[in-house]
Amino acid sequence: MIRELRLFLVAVQFLTRIPTPHLDDLPADWLARSGKYFPFVGALVGGLSALVLVSAHIVWRSGPLPALLALAASVLLTGALHQDGLADTVDAFGGGQSPEQRLAIMKDPRLGTYGALALGFAEAIKVVTLTTLPVRLAAVGLICAHAGARTAAVWTMSFQPYATERDASKINAPQRRLHLWELAVTLTFTLALSMLLIKPAAAIACVAVAALTSWLAACASQARIDGHTGDVLGAVEQIYELFFLLTLCGLSALGLLVR
Repeated sequence: MIRELRLFLVAVQFLTRIPTPHLDDLPADWLARSGKYFPFVGALVGGLSALVLVSAHIVWRSGPLPALLALAASVLLTGALHQDGLADTVDAFGGGQSPEQRLAIMKDPRLGTYGALALGFAEAIKVVTLTTLPVRLAAVGLICAHAGARTAAVWTMSFQPYATERDASKINAPQRRLHLWELAVTLTFTLALSMLLIKPAAAIACVAVAALTSWLAACASQARIDGHTGDVLGAVEQIYELFFLLTLCGLSALGLLVR
């Protein structure tokens, strides 16, 4: 139990800026083994963002401000870790002509036109979806989207090779993969949470669409750089979030989410 609590804290430490106790004597595969808790940390980030959304909605009953504040809260909680990955990945895939060039662009700290546009459009679409949805659905959508997005990232990490030098990764290549039972934990939590908070059929539809689009992003990475990097995992996470919320918004507009 103590070991699992430590691994959960590792996941919190890696994915967020939330203060955690200092952890000593971690195993060699500490970050990979903590991966099964990534969706739980995602739900935590989504839950805190949802709390900001609902609280802001009490004060500002309409308009985009509650959604903007909720997204700002998630950025503060994560240090824009995943948004940075999305921007770097789109810059690399849009501007690079070879795997080597694309990997070099990913390492460049400067933000390019492709990345800026992708990040701007992604955040704008999230604001519109959260503003369009009823506040309860928007709140639960944030929780489910954040949880599932981390699941998409750990599945990509487990089934796709690392695209650059082994020493450049925080997780050694032989230790990157989650065990099958750990992957099952992430998927079960993602589905159960979504089906609990949203109508089951609609939840499955949202998860399926978001998972498909994030898988296509992973396939694009495989084709362009022969695997993934940390930036690609961030892009996969953001794409899952975006399409989960888009699907939820579409189902709501069609009147398919009335309980």
